[in-house]
Amino acid sequence: MSAVWKAARSAVRRRRLQTVVIALVVLLSTATMVIAMGLLDSASRPFDRAFDKQRGAHAVAAFDLDKVSADQVSATARRSGVEAHAGPFDQTSVSLAPGSVSFLPGPLTVVGRGEAGGSVDRVHVWNGRWATKPGEIVVNQTPPFSGGAPFPLGGKVVTPQGTKLTIVGYAYTMSRTADAWVTPEQMKALHPTARQMMYRFSSASTEAEVAQGIGQATAGLPKGSLVATQSYLTIKKDVASGPGVYVPFLMVFGVLGVIVAVMIVANVISGAVVSGFRHIGVLKSLGFTPRQVVGVYLLMVSLPAVLGCALGAVGGVLATDPLLTSAFQGTGMDLSGVAVSWWVPVAALVGMPLLVVLAAALPALRAHRLSAAEAISAGSAPHRGRALWIQRRLGGSSLPRSVSLGLGLPFARPARTAMTLVAVLLGVTTATFATGLASTVNEFGKAGDHTSGAQLIVQPGQPQFGETAPKLDDPQTEKMLRSLKGTESVTVDVHVPVSITSSKKVVAEFWRGDTSARDFRDQIVKGHWIEGPGQVAASTAFLRDRGLQIGDRLTMEVGGKPARVTVVASLMSQRDLLYADWRALSALDVDVTKLNSRFQYLVQVSPGTNIAQYTDAVRAADPGLYARPNSDSSTFEASVISLSVVLTLMLVTVAGLGVFNTVVLNTRERRRDLATLQSLGMTPRQVIGMTVTSMAAVGAIGGVLGLPLGVLAHRAIMPIAGEAAKVDLPARMLDVWHAPVLLLLGLAGITIAVLGAFFPARSTTRMATAEALRSE
Repeated sequence: MSAVWKAARSAVRRRRLQTVVIALVVLLSTATMVIAMGLLDSASRPFDRAFDKQRGAHAVAAFDLDKVSADQVSATARRSGVEAHAGPFDQTSVSLAPGSVSFLPGPLTVVGRGEAGGSVDRVHVWNGRWATKPGEIVVNQTPPFSGGAPFPLGGKVVTPQGTKLTIVGYAYTMSRTADAWVTPEQMKALHPTARQMMYRFSSASTEAEVAQGIGQATAGLPKGSLVATQSYLTIKKDVASGPGVYVPFLMVFGVLGVIVAVMIVANVISGAVVSGFRHIGVLKSLGFTPRQVVGVYLLMVSLPAVLGCALGAVGGVLATDPLLTSAFQGTGMDLSGVAVSWWVPVAALVGMPLLVVLAAALPALRAHRLSAAEAISAGSAPHRGRALWIQRRLGGSSLPRSVSLGLGLPFARPARTAMTLVAVLLGVTTATFATGLASTVNEFGKAGDHTSGAQLIVQPGQPQFGETAPKLDDPQTEKMLRSLKGTESVTVDVHVPVSITSSKKVVAEFWRGDTSARDFRDQIVKGHWIEGPGQVAASTAFLRDRGLQIGDRLTMEVGGKPARVTVVASLMSQRDLLYADWRALSALDVDVTKLNSRFQYLVQVSPGTNIAQYTDAVRAADPGLYARPNSDSSTFEASVISLSVVLTLMLVTVAGLGVFNTVVLNTRERRRDLATLQSLGMTPRQVIGMTVTSMAAVGAIGGVLGLPLGVLAHRAIMPIAGEAAKVDLPARMLDVWHAPVLLLLGLAGITIAVLGAFFPARSTTRMATAEALRSE
């Protein structure tokens, strides 16, 4: 064993280039696999961890006060299958009157609860404190990503009856049991309309088990006393829809990464053993047994592979953590608990070395059966008859000799060439898919935000938050903005909560002014843009949730005043929204200035306009107007694009290393042939041209085959990703392929091959011809 270890260690030190290539290929392949598996594994698990940490409710039930008493509701907690409970808590729905904070659309489901903790639904108070006396309220808001509160404490919630509640805290619950909480004493003054009960069941892994648990708990109660129920599985599905968008992308990158890793590692490792047949023969002639020879080569390739695998696993975990944090931002979960599962790096640390051993064992066992003389001959003698007729045909052509010889080289080692071709093909496929993905996501981000075309957003001040009240009313503000130097377009936007017949409340956006500057038409999936006050456009999320289609009629109601409208367009949006022309407000006979709605003016300025000077001009005209530059940024876009760039660069680099390794092995095996060609007058440039040509041909074929595969993957995956995000994509977002882009991507295979082949080819020309021939 000592002799095997010494021989393997000596081979690793002597073959430095081969050792580095093996370590790098395994490192990048392992990191790619860890990233892909880690992101896929974490698509739903963070919700489970956060839900269990908060002891979330498997089911939330609301009971009619008039049909069931508090004792009867409490008795449901002692039924079979109920593991833990919280409640009963009184609840009611509170509408918002003018003077309330603007960020709450209303109405709010308010629950009277004495403490944030308990055996079920431990509410996380992330800013401020819990309500402890009448006149206080805690608002349910998703925690921010970077710390601090998005809204100040001390704001007011004003009810139509004149009750004023001061916001003393912001909290969040994974169970979504309320929009806000007050003390039980305060709840009595708000006149509760229902009783809330929360349950955790002994079995609740499926909808059927949750429904069974609710049925057992509420059995025997008066008919009609159970008003509504909510399952945690519905919330889990909704929360996972954000990270779920990543899953189709990750499946593509993951599958490509695994295949590239397997092909390149197998190519590099098996090639390293095959190119060492001469060395194997020497070892046998020195007295090494066949088993010892196999052991030497398994150790020789395993040492750098294990090192690369360990570094790749660590690097993959470090790279995955920020990607996971970005993916789960905005879900309200404790991001400190979002991390790569322990089994992912363990699987990589076990699986990759196993792949290396298998890739090395097959050619090593072949050498195991060869005698010393045969092994030496196999490692140095030219391979007569292998694709010889192809090389002869190419030699008889009118092509330059370096080109014809180069085109014939890949046929000398068809298996090695095939694995290199697959790696290049998958590299081009990855680059093509990632390019299309980035283009679609970029277009999605632009069209998904109506404010993206505006350089400034101007909003009237709110005195209740210490801001200056505006001097100008709405029409005067719009007129003033249009009169300022540099103004190109002004669009007025107001968000109004409206009721839809047989449906929950929804926020409607009413627009007037230069709506054409907001690119609404660019995000129409079906139908046409609004042409009159009786028409509305709806987000795809709104239509999906209600089972509606283009052409359906709705009754829209604000303040008890109904209006019939027709859905004429579905717009690409994940938000539950309606979009209407300002004239629809006239049909509703609504004075939006008396609603708890805040105007915003989206201003687009002409090129060259100084934004700071324009902002100063707005404040000078009316100190009660607050203008701010529009920050057009998207976490989702940045996450997807950065993810695709990182994984694409890794896979393309691995493919390039595969080409590099193939050229190194080919030149080593043909050392005598190359020396002979140079002795016959072939110049260094011709040697480089011949070597690069051999791989350029492989790269060209890989590019031609990989380009359509990448386009097909993009066309197949983007609709799946849209479905996961609960949004339909317009056809134009899939039509991102143009001739210049396709041409550049088609050349990607040649580029990968040429860059991978050039440097080892150039080092070949530095070989001393006489020394090479003498050593042979």
